[in-house]
Amino acid sequence: MFVVMGATGHIGGTVADTLLARGEDVLILTRDPEHATAWRDKGASVANVDAEDPASLRYAFRKADRAFLLNPPANPSGNTDEVERRTIANILEALEGSGLEKVVAASTYGAQPGDAIGDLSTLWLLEEGLTRQSIPAAINRGAYYMTNWLGFGDMVRRSGTLPSMFPADTCMPMVAPADLGRAAAERLLASVSDTAVRYVEGPERYTPQDVADAFASALGRDVVVQVAPREQWETVYQDAGFSPEAARAYAKMTAVSLDQDFDKPRSPMRGTTPLGELIAAAVIAHC
Repeated sequence: MFVVMGATGHIGGTVADTLLARGEDVLILTRDPEHATAWRDKGASVANVDAEDPASLRYAFRKADRAFLLNPPANPSGNTDEVERRTIANILEALEGSGLEKVVAASTYGAQPGDAIGDLSTLWLLEEGLTRQSIPAAINRGAYYMTNWLGFGDMVRRSGTLPSMFPADTCMPMVAPADLGRAAAERLLASVSDTAVRYVEGPERYTPQDVADAFASALGRDVVVQVAPREQWETVYQDAGFSPEAARAYAKMTAVSLDQDFDKPRSPMRGTTPLGELIAAAVIAHC
């Protein structure tokens, strides 16, 4: 039996679908009972579990042999760093005495210690916690999500501009979340000795200009990249609904990622979804 966290999202959902397609038994953990029916129809079992409740997490983990771990993203209207550190601590606590034989965890490029630098520091805490406990743990560091750009789709349609905090020619490792899910499923099925930190990105690296060009091709109109100066980043995040604490953390995370050149590895695992294909599919789905 495989436990899957985050199955209501693209990554966890792809993990679960991939395992079910292989004929494996899957237990979906969700806080939302409305999603239970769809997963049961696919052949999965479902448990209503909250990452804020380590006892419920441990109870679910004890039903399985292996688990996919994904720290739930906190609502950006609050203090994301505080909430995500707490849920990571809960996940690590729940692993104690769970009896799992292996876990696979989703992390991020550039994970590192630091003070309020968003996912970079919170997911580093998850990585460090997993290395200190006894269950064999495989860690997949994912590149910048291609789907992050889709939130600007309406603006691109209206104005022909693509907002970016990165210069238009910045070469970035990007990945489709579905490719991250497939990579995680493969590691769940691999030997318990497969415990290294591995990096996962798409078939090639892209720039914000490539993103704009992909939108232009899909929409049949010109699209230009509109770069926000660094001193405006916190304001941009707050205008998008982020709390001051979350805006500060995400702006710092963006700066660290850019200044450290995105922690580019030499030999990442590569997904198969091209950026242009993902954006074209999203544009078609919106029509």
